[in-house]
Formats: sequence, C-alpha cells, structure tokens
Amino acid sequence: MTRLCLTDRQWLLIEPLCLGKPSDPGRSGIHNRMFIEAILWIARTGSPWRDLPPEFGKWNTVFRRYRDWVKADVFAWIFEALSGDPDMEYAMIDATIVKVHRHGQGAKGGLKIRL
Repeated sequence: MTRLCLTDRQWLLIEPLCLGKPSDPGRSGIHNRMFIEAILWIARTGSPWRDLPPEFGKWNTVFRRYRDWVKADVFAWIFEALSGDPDMEYAMIDATIVKVHRHGQGAKGGLKIRL
C-alpha cells in the first residue's frame, strides 16, 4: 500500500471544495480523497502519470480528472483553503552563498567592431 499524505483535518478543509459531490449536478466523483492523494503522489515523486500505482485508479482517468480540475480552478480554491494553516515541517533556512558567473553579472560584452 502506498503511504498517504493528507491528515483527516486537512481533508475536512478540502472535501467541500472538491467537484463531484452528490449535491453537484452531473456525474459524481467517487473517491475524491484518493484522487487528491494520487495528485500528491505524482507531485512528491515526480513520476510520469503512467507510473501511478494501481491503488489510485487508472492513470489516464486520474490524469483526465486532474486536467478538468485545473481548468475549473479547483486547486486554486484548495490552495486558498490550506494556505491559512501553513505546515512548517519542511521549511528550511539556507545560508549558502552562490556566486553568479561573470557573464551573468550584467557586464558589457559581445562582439566589438573595430575599424
């Protein structure tokens, strides 16, 4: 079984924003929580859609549903609902200094035409 990410408290915030509730017109989306978990699995692993584990459903069905939700701005609503309660578990402070290559510092360069 694949490890899941969402806590019950997070799911309670997300659930009313999901499409396909029984009160919504049209088709109903079953297993909204597993769909969100599938999206989080893809984002966490960076795997292609075809490598989605079968516990989440058929990869093509999940991808088409994801595309529909993106067009409907559902993920923007979910982000707004969850952004009020930031999880600082993965916050990092980095004191690394990175120097820019001399060509990227804005110096004048290029070909010069001499007479």
